[in-house]
Amino acid sequence: MSIDRRSFVAAAAAAAVCAQSQSGQSRDPLGVRADFPIVSDHIFLNSAYIAPAPRSVVDASHAYIQEKSSRPMQLNALMSTNGAVRAQFARMVNATPDEIGLLNSTGEGENVIANGVGLKAGDNVVIDDLHYSTEFVLYRALEASRGIELRIVKNRDGAVTAADFEPHIDRRTRIVSVAWVSHWNGFRHDMRPLADLAHAHGALFYADAVQAAGMIEIDVRAAGVDALCCGSYKWLMAEFGVAPFFVSRDIVDRIQSDRVGEFSVAMEEPDHHYQLVNTARKFEGTSRAFGAVSQLQASLSYLEKVGIARIEKHTVGLAQQLHEGLGKQGHKLLTPVANRSSIVAFSCGRPVAATRAAFQAANIEVTARNGMVRIAPALFNNGDEIEKCLEVTKQLA
Repeated sequence: MSIDRRSFVAAAAAAAVCAQSQSGQSRDPLGVRADFPIVSDHIFLNSAYIAPAPRSVVDASHAYIQEKSSRPMQLNALMSTNGAVRAQFARMVNATPDEIGLLNSTGEGENVIANGVGLKAGDNVVIDDLHYSTEFVLYRALEASRGIELRIVKNRDGAVTAADFEPHIDRRTRIVSVAWVSHWNGFRHDMRPLADLAHAHGALFYADAVQAAGMIEIDVRAAGVDALCCGSYKWLMAEFGVAPFFVSRDIVDRIQSDRVGEFSVAMEEPDHHYQLVNTARKFEGTSRAFGAVSQLQASLSYLEKVGIARIEKHTVGLAQQLHEGLGKQGHKLLTPVANRSSIVAFSCGRPVAATRAAFQAANIEVTARNGMVRIAPALFNNGDEIEKCLEVTKQLA
């Protein structure tokens, strides 16, 4: 088949455009890199620590403080933003807005549950050793002050199952608590079997979701979670100071609030008497960090637009690329094979300072501490950056 010069040039140009488009898609599969200034500075693979904010969150922060500086802020408008955020987060986790409160931090959520469930001497709480340090501090303190027992399930090769929990749970178990995704190695718990086990013994099932919300799809109904809390400064890509708090309407009556304030009022009655709210809002009590809430509103809108399902597919894929590459290099993986989160961790026998220096020399940011390295790609990262990271880890093998 013959082809003239004009047709050849047109075909070549079209092929070049197609190749350029494919290259751009490969470098920015979700079409988000322009929204994150940090990508122009270095390779950031540390969103499990503190995630960068997209431009829309920065804009929301500027707008909030600009309004505060130029005109009186109206409480009704601020409270309306609170309500909007409750509705946004409810959509994210398949809850209803009245099941969402706004606290200050992830750890505050577990404190509310632990102090509100009525723990007594002889009761026990069951967690695993992949949980965050707050839980160990909290329940050891309650052992001393209330005479409860903290039972800790040991992980096996970086994973824990319902079968591992089962011998530790009995009729005196009041709370079973896990990190939906572990900060230590990224292990993602299989939630429903744990929920069924806890509920079979009359216990509440609580989840720390700070390493899950915004990274993976969350469905509190399907998972059987009774309550969860997550700060906003990691995968939700907002600010410190606000933490959405889900409490199922099925158990909200069982949890006594440890704080009451002007925002606890459902109806005012004569002579300074009040009917109090009986939704997840009852755990708020007083004013929130409204600036942080406005940033969270922007970040939730942004994540909803991109799509959590797309984010999960992309970032888990990057994590699997990492896991495979690290395994081929001979590293001891702390994260189980086929784990479905965006976090990968491996043991590293090099001195911490030397490990950090190796990554810094390549302009890559990860977490290196206590004989391990944790790498956490986010929605703005790509496969090329993972390969550059693997060039560094090869030096550490």
